[in-house]
Amino acid sequence: MVERNITIPSKRKLRPSGDALRALVESSLDDDKAEDIVVIDLTGKTQMADYMVIASGQSSRQVGAMADHLCRKMKDLGVKEVAVEGAGQSDWVLIDAGDVVVHLFRPEVRDFYSLEKLWTVPDVASVTGIGAQPLSGSVA
Repeated sequence: MVERNITIPSKRKLRPSGDALRALVESSLDDDKAEDIVVIDLTGKTQMADYMVIASGQSSRQVGAMADHLCRKMKDLGVKEVAVEGAGQSDWVLIDAGDVVVHLFRPEVRDFYSLEKLWTVPDVASVTGIGAQPLSGSVA
C-alpha cells in the first residue's frame, strides 16, 4: 500500500503573528504618509498586546483615511476581529487588532495625551540599579 500525504486546502486564513501584523501596520502607515511613527514593544510589560504603534496625521481626514486603509489591509491579511474607536471624529482613532494596538492622532491631540511617555518610562530597577547606594543629602 502506497502512503499518500494530501494537503487539503483550507478556506480559513491563519491569524498572522504579532510581528507580521506590526510590519503590516508600519508599511500601511508609511504608505499613507503618517508622521512620527513610534513602535513600542509591550512584551513583558502587559498582556493586552505585543506592540503599540502611535502615529500622527496632518488632519482628521488623513487620520480617518489611514485608519480605514489599515483596517482593510488587516482584514485582507486574515485578522477578523478588529475593534475601532473614534473613527467618526478622527481626532484620535484607536485600532485594536489583538497583538497590535494602533493609536492614530492629529498632532495637537497626540501632544496633549503623550502616550509615548506613559509606555516608555524606564524601569526603576534599571535606573537606580540593584544594590545601588542611596543618594546622599537631605530633602528640603
